[in-house]
Amino acid sequence: MSPHYLIRPNEVPPNIFSYRRYWAHRFGTAAVLPMSRAEMTALGWDSCDIILVTGDAYVDHPSFGMALIGRLLEAQGFRVGIIAQPDWHSVQSFQHLGRPNLFFGVTAGNMDSMVNHYTADKKIRHNDAYTPGGEAGKRPDRAVLVYSQRCREAYKDVPIVLGGIEASLRRISHYDYWSDKVRRSLILDAKADLLIYGNAERAVVALAHRLARGETIEQIHDLRGTAFVCQVPLPDHVVLDATHWQHRILRTRDLAVLKLPSFEQVSQDPVLYAHASRWLHLESNPYNARALLQVHGQQAVWVTPPPFPLSTEEMDGVYELPYSRRPHPSYAPRIIPAHDMIKHSITIVRGCFGGCTFCSLTEHEGRIIQNRSPNSVLQEMAVIRDNGPDFTGVISDLGGPTANMYQLRCVSPTIQAACRRLSCLHPMICHRLITDHRPLLQLYRQARAVPGVKKVLIASGLRYDLAVRYPDYIRELVSEHVGGYLKVAPEHCEETVLATMMKPGIAVYEQFETLFYRFAQQAKKEYYLIPYFIAAHPGTTDDDMLKLALWLKQHHFRLEQVQTFLPSPLALATTMYHTGKNPLHPVSRDSETVAVAKGARVRRLHKAFLRYHDPENWPLLREALRRMGRPDLIGNRKHQLVPSFQPSSVKINQVGNRQR
Repeated sequence: MSPHYLIRPNEVPPNIFSYRRYWAHRFGTAAVLPMSRAEMTALGWDSCDIILVTGDAYVDHPSFGMALIGRLLEAQGFRVGIIAQPDWHSVQSFQHLGRPNLFFGVTAGNMDSMVNHYTADKKIRHNDAYTPGGEAGKRPDRAVLVYSQRCREAYKDVPIVLGGIEASLRRISHYDYWSDKVRRSLILDAKADLLIYGNAERAVVALAHRLARGETIEQIHDLRGTAFVCQVPLPDHVVLDATHWQHRILRTRDLAVLKLPSFEQVSQDPVLYAHASRWLHLESNPYNARALLQVHGQQAVWVTPPPFPLSTEEMDGVYELPYSRRPHPSYAPRIIPAHDMIKHSITIVRGCFGGCTFCSLTEHEGRIIQNRSPNSVLQEMAVIRDNGPDFTGVISDLGGPTANMYQLRCVSPTIQAACRRLSCLHPMICHRLITDHRPLLQLYRQARAVPGVKKVLIASGLRYDLAVRYPDYIRELVSEHVGGYLKVAPEHCEETVLATMMKPGIAVYEQFETLFYRFAQQAKKEYYLIPYFIAAHPGTTDDDMLKLALWLKQHHFRLEQVQTFLPSPLALATTMYHTGKNPLHPVSRDSETVAVAKGARVRRLHKAFLRYHDPENWPLLREALRRMGRPDLIGNRKHQLVPSFQPSSVKINQVGNRQR
C-alpha cells in the first residue's frame, strides 16, 4: 500500500503556525500583497513563490479568501502575489507577475462564479458586489476552469492548485443546474494538479512547505481536504464499493476507501447519483470519514477525508494577521460593495451543524464549530476602531455562518468522533449538543464595553430553534444588538417541506416571534422580524405553496424580497431536484421520492404565492386556484387570497408578465 495515499483517522495535525518559516521571510511583511511587478520590486522581490489568481477584486480583509490565504502563506515566509480579476481572454494577464516558484492557487472568489452571474431563474445579474463599482462581467463563467487553463498556457510546468467555494462544490461528479447535466469533477476539466476543498489553511500551508523542501506535487497525495487524479487500475487499497445499496463497513477505517458510483453511472442513472450524494455527506466528519474514490473513464478522482478543524489558537492566529482591511490602493476611489458591507464586521466562528439541505456551508466549512477567543475578537474591534478612517462606532456584525453557534459543541469528543448524523438539529436538537448561550452573551457584553464602540449589531443568520432555549439571549439580542429589524429564515410552514430542508417546524418560529416582540415591547423599541422563505424547494407542491401563502396572509406578511430555490452543486436539496430521490434516507429504486418544481412556469407560480399581494401575480394565481379546485379563495373577503378584479393600471399577459 502506497504511503502517499494513506491517511490515519487519529492523527494529530501540527499547528499551522508551528512550521519553520521559509527563507524569504527576511523580506518582511508587505503593506498589501503585490499585484504588479513595480510593487514586487519595491519589496525587493525578484519573483513570487506563490501566485493566487482570484475572480474577486483584491481586498486585504480576512472575509476575503484570497487575502486570508495570502496573508497566512506570507506569515509562513513565502512571497505571495495576487492576480485579481484578470483578463481571461489573454494569457498575458497571467504572466505579468512572472513565473511562481512553487504553484498557482486558483479560486473563483468568495462566490461560485455561476451563482455570481445568474439568478435562480437563470437570468444574468447586472452587478457584482466583489468588483469595484459593483460592475458585472469581470469574471468568466466557471472561472476556476478558465483561469486554470490560462495558468497552464502561461507556465505549463507550474503546479496548479484549485480552492475556494467553486472548487469545493465540484470536487466529484455533480449536477450542474445551468447546463442541466451531470459534469465531471472540476479537477479533471481544469487539468489541475490538486484541489483543496473546505477550509484550506492546513492543506495549503503543508503543501507550500513540502514543495519548498523539494517534493513534487505528484508525491503529495496524503493531505486531508484534497482531491487529486490517479490512473486506473488503482493502488492496492481496501476498497468498499458504494455502487451497491449495502456494503460491509470495515473496522480498519484508515485502510478503507469508499468507491462511489462512477461518473458514467451517476450521469446516466439518477438513483445512483442520489446514492453517491448520500455517501459523500455521510463521510463528512473528519474524525471518522473515509477517503472517496470516483472513476471517470480511465482516470479516478481520489478525495481524502476532510481537514481537521482549526483550534481556537489557530483561528486567532489566522484572523490576527496584518491585514490592512482595505481594498488594494489601485481601486481608489471606486467602492467595492462587498467590502463596504463587511468592513466593520468580525468573524467569531466557522462551521455550521444545522445541515440545511439547500445550503453549501456544510460541504465547505463542515459541521464542527471553530471558535475564536474573546480576547482575539476584542483586539480586532480595537484595530477597527483605531485604523478605520470612516468608523462611526458601530460594529456591523459579530458572527459567521450562524450568529449563535459560538462555542456550541458535542458533550463528548469521543461521541463526536463517532457521529455520522447529517445535522445536530434535525429532526430534533441532539441531547448531546451543548447549547449554552452564556459564553456568547459574555462576549457580547465585553464587546459593548470596548471604549469607542457605540453599538454592536448582529447581522449573521440566527438559528431561532437554538435561541428559544435561552430566552435571556433573545432578550439581550433585542435590547442591545438589533438595528431596527432582524432577519430570520423559517423558509416554509409545512412540515413535509421543512423535513426535506432539515429545518425546524413553524411552531418554533412562532415561539421565537412571540419572545422577540415581547422583549422589544419591554425595551420600548419598535423592532421588526424580517422572515425569509424559499419558493420551489424540492418536496414542495402547489398545495404546499398555497398553504404558505395563506399562512403569510394570516400573519400579515407582505414579502418584498423572495427567494427561489437555486440548486448549487453537491447540496442535498440539489440531489433531490435532479433525481427526485431523498438522500436523507437510504436510497434504492423503491425508496422515498420527493416532489420537484421544475420548469419556468411552476417555479414562477411558487414565487407568486410568496407575493400573493402583488397585482402582477393575481392572474397567474387565479388561474392556479381554479385548477387546484380552490376558487373559493378568489374574491375580496378577508379570508380570500387574491381579488377577483385586476387593477386597470397593471396589465398582465397569460404567463404572468407585465405588458409594456
